[in-house]
Amino acid sequence: MYFPVKYDEILKRIEAVNPLRYGCTRNFIDGDVTYLSPYISRGVISAKQVAEVMMAKGYALSDMTKFIQELAWREYFQRTWQYLQDDLLHDIRRSYTGTRHRLVPKAMLCADTGIDSIDEAINTLYKTGYMHNHIRMYVASIACNIGKAYWQMPSQWMYYHLLDGDIASNACSWQWVAGSFSSKQYYCNQENINKYTYSAQRNTFLDQPYEELPKMDIPEVLKAVTGFNAKTNLPEANGITIDPSLPLLIYNSYNLDPLWRKDEKVNRVLLLEPWHFRQFPVSDKVIQFILALAQNINDIQVFVGEVSGISHIKDITKIYSKEHPAFVHYPGAKDERDWLFPEVKGHFPSFFAFWKKCEQALKQRQPSASELAVA
Repeated sequence: MYFPVKYDEILKRIEAVNPLRYGCTRNFIDGDVTYLSPYISRGVISAKQVAEVMMAKGYALSDMTKFIQELAWREYFQRTWQYLQDDLLHDIRRSYTGTRHRLVPKAMLCADTGIDSIDEAINTLYKTGYMHNHIRMYVASIACNIGKAYWQMPSQWMYYHLLDGDIASNACSWQWVAGSFSSKQYYCNQENINKYTYSAQRNTFLDQPYEELPKMDIPEVLKAVTGFNAKTNLPEANGITIDPSLPLLIYNSYNLDPLWRKDEKVNRVLLLEPWHFRQFPVSDKVIQFILALAQNINDIQVFVGEVSGISHIKDITKIYSKEHPAFVHYPGAKDERDWLFPEVKGHFPSFFAFWKKCEQALKQRQPSASELAVA
């Protein structure tokens, strides 16, 4: 599994997407998924940009509803973070009293759960920084609903390794599975895993009818638990050159857009703040991926330190960044992100309430060819 970092190769990957096949096969381990999530999460491209390419290729919105809906899930999680702010990192809708601990099953960290498809996927995550979305749901269900772990630490473990690690998507997805951001907990059994991973394993702790799973004791293999203490190894701090007479554009690990204000004469700085990575640590593989993607930005300089430490920052009259809940402390103006549905804002108690508004927005775009492009 390979994730190119050059912008022209990323654009080719967008062009190769077939939204119709995606809608039919995305849940299977070998399904026609896009592998665009690392680039959307890191702000190299946007969901809006992807949808517009699909429209330009002649796909009608009515034919790729499932594809657009999956892009909208990501946007829903971002809007949820905007509304909840730091409360996103705590139980959003309800707390389950069935959790037994706030650690991680050791078998999960060691890829030794005994569920072959799960263990293989965990090893793939360590090797590549990617895990299929359906497998992520399986892993979260095993950790939280079978292993009775509170969702926070296992979700931090997964986030640490993901190239597409997105704080909102990761936290909300784990809470959705654990039942703290949904109406019920999500369970998977061995039959379901076998179907979507093309395996034929039997006699595991998940080889049970669905109605038996909530009644189970914690399987022996999941009883040993451990903490997950991770740190981020940031590159060594180097001096950068700032012209205080020019505007300053602040990039970060969630905004690596090479087209952002690309024709303006400005200072361009990728800011890697130690405090952020202490709170949300990521692996060496993720850091190297971020740094490689940043090379698509002309004249980018990397600054390791807090934003207040950027030289001459108090002397610069125009400072810009892109709006993001993790970086509201940046000085200066905040540019709006390229939302898929910019008109759908605010708090929604569920994705489907959010999606109803998105569907209304899509219908309003139908009359003319220019309005059909998702904007």
